[in-house]
Amino acid sequence: MQTLAERFATYTCSLYYEDLTEEVVHEVKRRVIDSIGCAFGAYHSEPVKIAREVVGLKENSYGATILGTGKRTSPELATFVNGTMIRYLDYNDTYLSKEPAHPSDNISTALAIAEAERANGKELITAIVIGYEIQCRLCDAASIRNRGWDHVTYGAFSSGLVAAKLMNLSVEQTVHTLGLSGVANIAMRQTRVGELSMWKGCAFGNTARNAVFAAILARHGMTGPAPIFEGEKGFMKLVSGPLELEEFGGKGHPFKILDTYIKFYPVEYHSQSAVEAALRLKDEIRNNPLPPFNKGDLDTIESIEVKTFDACYEIIGSGMEKWNPKTRETADHSLPYCIAVALVDGEVGLDQFSEGRIKDPMLHKLMGKIKISRDADLNRQYPEAMPNLIEIITKDGRCFSKKITYPKGHPKNPMTDKEVEAKFKTMADNILPPGQIDIILDKLWHLEYIKDVREIMSTLVIT
Repeated sequence: MQTLAERFATYTCSLYYEDLTEEVVHEVKRRVIDSIGCAFGAYHSEPVKIAREVVGLKENSYGATILGTGKRTSPELATFVNGTMIRYLDYNDTYLSKEPAHPSDNISTALAIAEAERANGKELITAIVIGYEIQCRLCDAASIRNRGWDHVTYGAFSSGLVAAKLMNLSVEQTVHTLGLSGVANIAMRQTRVGELSMWKGCAFGNTARNAVFAAILARHGMTGPAPIFEGEKGFMKLVSGPLELEEFGGKGHPFKILDTYIKFYPVEYHSQSAVEAALRLKDEIRNNPLPPFNKGDLDTIESIEVKTFDACYEIIGSGMEKWNPKTRETADHSLPYCIAVALVDGEVGLDQFSEGRIKDPMLHKLMGKIKISRDADLNRQYPEAMPNLIEIITKDGRCFSKKITYPKGHPKNPMTDKEVEAKFKTMADNILPPGQIDIILDKLWHLEYIKDVREIMSTLVIT
């Protein structure tokens, strides 16, 4: 009887581009565009600068490019820096199930190994599908957050398989990759509680870095602990509990990438529907006698009641830090802050998470009027839906209410290709000329025809 690692390895080695549907291929291209856009948006952020400085930009014969630089380093270090860039703004895509995750985090691994191996676009696409498939299936199988572990722990397996696929490892070598990566990369949930640090955006990049290193070791003959999942002191015993996974995508079974969500706003995904509701309330209130929420007008509001589902309450709607965020990382994981800044500014973009904006006393005064509670009916709709309900009560007794169930970017309310492009351009506009942006987008929309991934990486250079 196959172990779970053997099942993962067999699937990884037997899935090919020809097994993918047109819809899946197109969705991969949308996710690569979205992820590289997020990386450009974070290019000048402090954690990314630190990562580039620590890694250095050294040529490596078996190397991969640091996005934006045109310089190559070792694949595992490129995976770390690029993964941090993709993840830092909390703007890359999401999957919500028993365990939430950001499956596009696997794309930094795919780009690094595809470049080092001189893989083509079809091979890159296939590896990305595997990363999404495995990470999302694990998220469906068990919540590790509730046991004190961070979701990036699952990335030790998904990114390990992405690397193994692109390196053309055997089933046996792939099993060793999972053992080497899985045993050494169990991440604590402390990353995402209390006042959040820069590490929030780096955690998956670090796990992916180690997964790449594990695959390289396995290729050279290093063996790993087994069975990594079912063993006496293995993953199921100590970390996840029992894992029962459904059939993987292909051969008539749907691929999980189609169930993931592109973010319309640069905030933690559970707040997407709340932000959308707040923005619609802002527009509604503008058309009523109640003044807009500018300085001096906040006293017209008696209270703001937010009803939400358990996961949203637990992750971004409880804890005193959420009502007094001091860092960008905490602010984009604060439901009160996201709602307040949406109501005051009428937009939620990167500017709403600058250091000065986060400290604005007016926003903190408004956050003080926000009360968040769990709602059993809304909770029953999760994770198929992301329902948030906001009610604003004024001192003269008026009530403004808005509920959003499927926010923009949800599979039932997807972003269009033009909206994905617009998001990319917004992220890249400040660092790339329009002509270069158009070249990049053209190549990424035709990713399956790329003969060597280096052809793409050479266009992603900031001059």
